[in-house]
Amino acid sequence: MKEPEIGIPILFRCPISLDLFKDPVTLCTGQTYDRSSIEKWLSCGNSTCPVTMQKLHDSTIVPNTTLRHLIDRWLQINCSHGYDLDYFQTVDDSFVVLKHNLQSKESTLEAKVEALEKVLALSKDLPFENCPLIQLDFFQMILELALENADESSNFEGNIMFVEKALVCGLKLLPFSDLGTLNMLKQDESKFTNFLILFKKGSFMIKKSLCHYIVAISSSLQSKELLVMFGKSKILVQELVHLIENKLDGFEESIKALSALSSVEQNRQVIVKENAVKALITYIVNAPKCEYRSLFGLVMAMKTIETLLVAESAKEDILDHPNGVSEIVKMVFRVSSDNEASESAMNCLIILCQDFMNAREEAICCGILTKLLLLLQSQCSERTKNKARMLLKLLRSMCNGDQK
Repeated sequence: MKEPEIGIPILFRCPISLDLFKDPVTLCTGQTYDRSSIEKWLSCGNSTCPVTMQKLHDSTIVPNTTLRHLIDRWLQINCSHGYDLDYFQTVDDSFVVLKHNLQSKESTLEAKVEALEKVLALSKDLPFENCPLIQLDFFQMILELALENADESSNFEGNIMFVEKALVCGLKLLPFSDLGTLNMLKQDESKFTNFLILFKKGSFMIKKSLCHYIVAISSSLQSKELLVMFGKSKILVQELVHLIENKLDGFEESIKALSALSSVEQNRQVIVKENAVKALITYIVNAPKCEYRSLFGLVMAMKTIETLLVAESAKEDILDHPNGVSEIVKMVFRVSSDNEASESAMNCLIILCQDFMNAREEAICCGILTKLLLLLQSQCSERTKNKARMLLKLLRSMCNGDQK
């Protein structure tokens, strides 16, 4: 009976020759190549890493002994089962062909969309060991293609479907890819510009996907500068505010993205200036009272308002909104099962009541004292109850001060 064929793990292949490593060496970029392949590349006058295209600040190549041992062990195990070593030099290039079809300028748009659909189908099996989609860095390639097709000089309208699928594919691969790849937006001004064009002119599906990318960027310390760049973009912030305020498709993703941008202190003044606080209050006013789906959005909106209250103009925006203080009072006990929402609402009221007498008076008129007493009798956490006691103490001391 014929032995089943075993493919070479992509980790064991040189990215240049696609053959099994014979003498793996590593560059300063962290990428590993077969010695003969990378030496040939460098001898041709190239001064970049073939995979990442980063400039090599140091051309030293270091033997990758760990990988060498792993390959030796892998070969021994498979040879002991009677497999032919020559087989391991045979490359299953289906993923390479797939990548080529996506990158080739000769491929039609329909062929590229079909290739993306194959990537989506393959990504359903993630994570699995030595996945070629990850090892061949499909994520970076697909994101670059999406941004290239956003160029206003190209057939933007005709490329919408491709961009939608490309961004969704990228999101599927993102959890298993290097988040540092997203810094291409910071390093290449044209890519950053195209990201903003997509957010301004793209479909709602595109905008929702881009919001997820912004949230991902906020989770990486490597990308903090990029988050600051996004926060300074009036185009981006205005579009997020517009989606939230008008409760358009993608408004929940927009709240997450706005919250991510607000996590950086340098961004908060710009975000407030673009009426983000007013938009979030309007969202809270119009959110369904008893719909579970809206719970996360309400909590995120309340926490974002709390974050933005470091800006004086944010406080004024709440006081100027006809439902500003009253909605925050409702949030103290509106989402009774969520301590975070209650705490954020109380923190907002503490800030406002300390600085503005009219905020204090309005909060009392809106029933804040009853809300706090109900909260103290509820099953909420001790920390939330302590926050309620703190606000009660503040209101009482201020009321006593007003009477003197």
